[in-house]
Amino acid sequence: MHTETERCVRAVQSKDARFDGWFFTAVLTTRIYCRPSCPVVPPKPENMTFYPSAAACQQAGFRACKRCRPDTSPGSPEWNRRADLVARAMRLIGDGIVDREGVPGLATRLGYSTRQIERQLLAELGAGPLALARAQRAQTARLLIETTPLPMAEIAFAAGFSSIRAFNDTVREVFALAPSDLRTRAPRNGANATGSNSTGTPGVLDLRLPFRAPLNPDNLFGHLVATAVPGVEEWRDGAYRRTLRLPYGHGVVALTPRPDHIGCRLTLSDLRDLTVAISRCRRMLDLDADPVAVDDQLRTDPVLAPLVDKAPGRRVPRTVDEAEFAVRAVLGQQVSTAAARTHAARLVTAHGDPVDDPEGGLTHLFPSVEALAALDPEALAMPATRRTTLTTLVTQLADGTVHVGVEGDWAETRAKLLALPGFGPWTVEVIAMRALGDPDAFPTTDLGVRYAAKELGLPSTPAALTARAADWRPWRAYAVQYLWATGTHPINFLPDRPHQPSTPQVPAKRRRQAPKDIP
Repeated sequence: MHTETERCVRAVQSKDARFDGWFFTAVLTTRIYCRPSCPVVPPKPENMTFYPSAAACQQAGFRACKRCRPDTSPGSPEWNRRADLVARAMRLIGDGIVDREGVPGLATRLGYSTRQIERQLLAELGAGPLALARAQRAQTARLLIETTPLPMAEIAFAAGFSSIRAFNDTVREVFALAPSDLRTRAPRNGANATGSNSTGTPGVLDLRLPFRAPLNPDNLFGHLVATAVPGVEEWRDGAYRRTLRLPYGHGVVALTPRPDHIGCRLTLSDLRDLTVAISRCRRMLDLDADPVAVDDQLRTDPVLAPLVDKAPGRRVPRTVDEAEFAVRAVLGQQVSTAAARTHAARLVTAHGDPVDDPEGGLTHLFPSVEALAALDPEALAMPATRRTTLTTLVTQLADGTVHVGVEGDWAETRAKLLALPGFGPWTVEVIAMRALGDPDAFPTTDLGVRYAAKELGLPSTPAALTARAADWRPWRAYAVQYLWATGTHPINFLPDRPHQPSTPQVPAKRRRQAPKDIP
């Protein structure tokens, strides 16, 4: 979008927050870059130039605005909508791969040469992988400087810098302040755009996760809570809490829906995991989506329009661990939500790593695929065919034959999953929707989707419904959220709110069952 000058100028002049993260405004006279919704008086159009990323602005010699804090914008929705090389690379960079494995590690994960990746990122984003990772480190450093009392040396290495000098130089270049001055000027009233003052407990941070409005939290948190695995997830005091398996350690996160942000309290065993933890929480809650674009497309269908108008801004609930969700999808085949939670809880108790939750309630990390690959199949209390399905899946996830991570190619991953015994269209599309993050995933064989379609007068057979839903593309995963919302199942509601379906009800007992998958 940054090449559409007139459109960008209109967005800046109207201070339109919908475009935050889509592009950045660099002011030639002040050498400052801002988000489109910056509250200051807009510069003259001839003094504006536009960049596709904060990293590109920094490489061009611009520093971040202290007023609008452009580095705290929601991420571009492009990286969650697309499955091409650039989008996959951006998802991996957001997950901290460059800091942990370098550009060669990024290239290995994607199956391309470092030169190809650098060339494509430069062409589209105006910055290579090192510059993009550096911009991310700068944001993490600012967050730790302003919200914790940690010594600067600890912050430098927690943010991913290799030396104190690189840390100091980057902070000065990006924010035009020394690290100590940045801490001195930090807001003291907790109203910071992404963080509030430290709780005083080591490893605990209170943050604010921004999103593009509107956001409907009911199905988002309702789904996560209704399917929560005991010991790993819970709903407490208005917050969804869960444990996190992270590259350097583990964590516990509490996510609370607010009118203009998501409250996020992170407890980390190693602060080097901060960037990854934030990225995974944002991905799970689909916070970088563009709800206006999604809802505008779905409103063109007269059947969906009333559902969208009544409760706009529905997100697709995703996951913080793609392999974990794939396992849970298999556990949920042909059984109720309660039964799936029971199966998962048994695995957690027997094979999950114990963690200390400062607030109690959470006891384990979900088992790693390596731990599950080593278990005795006979110990699984499930039919033999599903045991085979589960053990085959975890073995291939553990040895790398199948990848369901953010770097995966959606079409290739679907094909590999369909080749596994016990995997049919429902399992594959549910994994594509919630683990791979494909916004066009469409589980037409899901009973809840079929019953909702029938109640709304849509075709209920998979082939006919697929044809009818062609106009919903590329947002069919979001259309599923609106179809599911016609029922009274707990997945559609925050636990503290009464259950009121938005349209004719879908029977709750049938609501979340999946049809039998055909191998």
